[in-house]
Amino acid sequence: MDRAKLFSLSQYPLPQHLISRLIGRVAACTNPWVKNTFIERFIKAYGVNMNEALEENPRAYACFNDFFTRALKADARPIGEGLVSPADGVLSQFGNIEHGTLVQAKGQAFSLTQLLGGSEERAAPFRNGRFATVYLSPKDYHRVHMPVAGRLVEMAYVPGRLFSVNEATAKHVPGLFARNERLVCIFETEHGPMAMVLVGAMIVAAIKTVWCGQITPLSGDVETTRFDQLIELAHGAEMGRFQLGSTVVMCFPDSVEFDDALTPGQKVSMGQSLGMRPSATAPAPTEPEEHATETAQDTPTTDEK
Repeated sequence: MDRAKLFSLSQYPLPQHLISRLIGRVAACTNPWVKNTFIERFIKAYGVNMNEALEENPRAYACFNDFFTRALKADARPIGEGLVSPADGVLSQFGNIEHGTLVQAKGQAFSLTQLLGGSEERAAPFRNGRFATVYLSPKDYHRVHMPVAGRLVEMAYVPGRLFSVNEATAKHVPGLFARNERLVCIFETEHGPMAMVLVGAMIVAAIKTVWCGQITPLSGDVETTRFDQLIELAHGAEMGRFQLGSTVVMCFPDSVEFDDALTPGQKVSMGQSLGMRPSATAPAPTEPEEHATETAQDTPTTDEK
């Protein structure tokens, strides 16, 4: 048995949520010695480039979480044209959704309906569409941005396991992204509906969005929130963040086309163009942070099922 498969199998019996909560407490610790030690060792271990961070001094961060989700300088990630990468990471897989099935890794596929929380209605617009998966490694910038401009329609928290989402686990754990805890966000865009799925993982302490802050599940069931008020996010605007690494899966209708030069496994940066040029009549983007602040004031209605 190879090491990758052994690593994947060893995760099944682990108390994944307990481990993640414990790591989350350490990551939120504000004790100067604890947080400075972790931050400085992390920078050295992963070769983090602090020159592109808005706050370059590692000791200025209140805790490890603040460092991990650090903002970048305004010119660090220019936003390209058309569909752009929502995050720094590896474009692990992309392509066609074949009859409601997505590719996870070579020899591994998973269900679109299960990924989106078990709703056939939610999955219907993407059944024969396109998808792209971006894996964020620990050293990457961990804020997630809008691939295209969109209006938030629905959000669903889906409970699940917390397997690691690295390449080794993706190859050996069937239906990984449809098994892990995740947040499904549905947007209306000028190109049709778009699903952005923020997948949790081992030691991911929390997922946050710009419209409602940290996601705190109220039960062990799928929790759906529908948004009737106007919450619009511009092309390239921040939409959420991971406190410790994970994966973003994007789903689109079949009108989306990816750049022919893209290959699975290549490194991508937030804002890098992935394909699909915008129409000439596309509305001009608004300022991300101001717009998110203005539109996040209303209170959504929540349904639990």
